[in-house]
Amino acid sequence: MIKVGFIGAGDIAYLHGEGVQQAEGAQLVGIWNRTTEKAEEKAALFNCNVFSTAEELIEAVDVVYVLTNMETHHAYAKQAIEAGKHVLVEKPTAVTISEIEDLIALAEQNSVQVAPVHNYIYEPSVLRAKEMIDSGKLGDLVSLYVLYNIHHPEEVAARYPGVIRQILTHHAYCSLYLVGQPEMISCMKSTINDGSVPQENIAMVTMKMANQSLSHLCASFASDDHAGDPWTFMIKLIGTKGATRYSYRDWVENTPAVVHSQTYSAYPYTIRETGKHFLERVIGHGEKPLSTLNDAITCMKMIEACELSVSEDRHIRIDN
Repeated sequence: MIKVGFIGAGDIAYLHGEGVQQAEGAQLVGIWNRTTEKAEEKAALFNCNVFSTAEELIEAVDVVYVLTNMETHHAYAKQAIEAGKHVLVEKPTAVTISEIEDLIALAEQNSVQVAPVHNYIYEPSVLRAKEMIDSGKLGDLVSLYVLYNIHHPEEVAARYPGVIRQILTHHAYCSLYLVGQPEMISCMKSTINDGSVPQENIAMVTMKMANQSLSHLCASFASDDHAGDPWTFMIKLIGTKGATRYSYRDWVENTPAVVHSQTYSAYPYTIRETGKHFLERVIGHGEKPLSTLNDAITCMKMIEACELSVSEDRHIRIDN
């Protein structure tokens, strides 16, 4: 039995808890959180223990999920790796590239598996799209679109660093997994709210890929898309011989979520599938994650290129 522990007990811990429950040969042993109320709430849901310290939790488990805010990911992941534990760390993986490089070196030194929660690429329809590209069934790739338009109340948006860091990380690893690294990036951002949140809540990116296809990325907290074919969250690939898409709108529950106006059922499934893959296939059978810490470094380069493009008002070339 693979014993799993969570550092962090926010909303995402509920979805990861379901993933552990569904994984064969795994058990959620316990949770530690800086405030005990949230830890107790999640522990009651999953019938597991609340630990008094992060150190005690790490000692008791085989696998640590780091589910805290981005600024603390490196510290908790490092602590778990140095204790010889496998780690699944939420996105964005870290604040800087050097922090991710440090985790890679530590994982090699301690012979443990460490993977980022790049959850959308574990979705079966995205895996199928990848197979269609690699097999040539779509022909030469022409364009990729990754579009996200989900309104977030400003009191929620205020907790995040802005959509470039918070949301475009998803777009970065999706495009990297499906198409490969871009050669050139151009980004623009804006803020459209009542003035209470200064960070950007909409950003758009255009990329030229190594295979000469073009990609367009959009991330917006500013508004829902209420059109007939809404771009709530969509991945669309167009090739010379075919096309495919993945959309949140194919699975919708007409009930409010914690933040969203509706429940987009696809998202919880991506989280569960990420955890199941990591526990069953990476830890259980020694396979590699579909997205690695090296991929997280490339994603960080893409995000930093977006930020540089905004600040200097120019295209940014991405080095290999």
